[in-house]
Amino acid sequence: MNRLSASILAACLALLPGAAFAQDAPTLDPAATAWILTASALVLLMTIPGLALFYGGMVRKANVLTMVMQSFAICCLVSVLWVVVGYSLAFGTGNAYIGDFSHAFLAGIGVSDIHSTGIPMTLFVMFQMTFAIITPALITGAFADRMKFSALLIFMALWSLIVYAPVTHWVWGGGFLGGDGVLDFAGGTVVHINAGVAGLVACIMLGKRSGYGTADMKPHNLVLSLIGASLLWVGWFGFNAGSAITAGELAANAMLVTQVAAAMAALAWMFVEWAVKGKPSVLGIISGAIGGLVAITPAAGFVTVTGALVIGLAAGVFCYFASTALKKALGYDDSLDVWGVHGVGGIVGAVLTGVFATMAVTGAEEPVGLIDGNAGQVITQIWGVVATIIWSAVATAAILFVTKLLVGLRVDEEVERDGLDAALHGETVH
Repeated sequence: MNRLSASILAACLALLPGAAFAQDAPTLDPAATAWILTASALVLLMTIPGLALFYGGMVRKANVLTMVMQSFAICCLVSVLWVVVGYSLAFGTGNAYIGDFSHAFLAGIGVSDIHSTGIPMTLFVMFQMTFAIITPALITGAFADRMKFSALLIFMALWSLIVYAPVTHWVWGGGFLGGDGVLDFAGGTVVHINAGVAGLVACIMLGKRSGYGTADMKPHNLVLSLIGASLLWVGWFGFNAGSAITAGELAANAMLVTQVAAAMAALAWMFVEWAVKGKPSVLGIISGAIGGLVAITPAAGFVTVTGALVIGLAAGVFCYFASTALKKALGYDDSLDVWGVHGVGGIVGAVLTGVFATMAVTGAEEPVGLIDGNAGQVITQIWGVVATIIWSAVATAAILFVTKLLVGLRVDEEVERDGLDAALHGETVH
């Protein structure tokens, strides 16, 4: 009788929701895990050495070490902040606007815990960390040649927690933009518009470089920049195809459309520049490629090759004019065109995601984007863009104001004129 009772009890327990949940607990997917291990390394490659070389080659020789130091230091700083509290603010349950502190110091995340996608939770933390690293590092190009290193560290620490983490939560962490249906596969709003707007605000608040418009500020070594851009391009496959998480058809399509959009944008920028200035430049073609990579980022998991070609073409043209005519007309000194490439490219990509997202790629049963007959998705995308712009602009300005009160923002005019490398780091490039 006791055995019968025990058997009945066990059968009843197996039918309970808790028991069913335990049976359905995610299990390790070795293929996905191997892919995201690789993708995480590729995205880290984008910052060090990719972005460091890309930016380092575009400044004057006396500031190259400052630029590479900024990328490297931000990588280290954000890595620590991310595991201490950044991840928890971005992906903790919290509310519609911000996470919580439940995973501070990665509390509750064990070595054996598996994410719902089938990869270890620790690997998910690492993959997202690489996005958190490159986003603030992108901003440094906007105020190149003029910010104090102490101010940079304070600003980046605060910006990562106050701006990046909340926007990540809005879109990917269960926040209101994701709930509203905003599509952002790999970071059009979270990374590029966010960083682009911050860069624009920063360069305006710091003011123009001494001698801007009169002194020679041409890139000192475009070979370094081309190598950096190439590393960014390769690393972007981890960025976009990695965001599929699984090692399957979606990742393959994301990789293909990423390549196509980057190539199309590079050609578009090159030909427009050729027509306007009479010569195609190395700086132009690599800038165009980055613009295309930026624009396809939010769309990579939603569009076909045809959509990627149009997105790349639009990015090349819009980013070129934003980085030349628009910047000249408005008079701001965005040193390395962070707003022109990342801000404008991100907006182009986010909006066109609403146009070209399709059931043919997503497998959805209802229309996704405008080409499927869902015009409302374009409005939803614009809402995501506007919300990101407003928060990034306001919060960035506030953080810069506080940083200025604490340590000041800008180096002395003499240091700026002679170069930051020797004054800030005691080293020079020979």
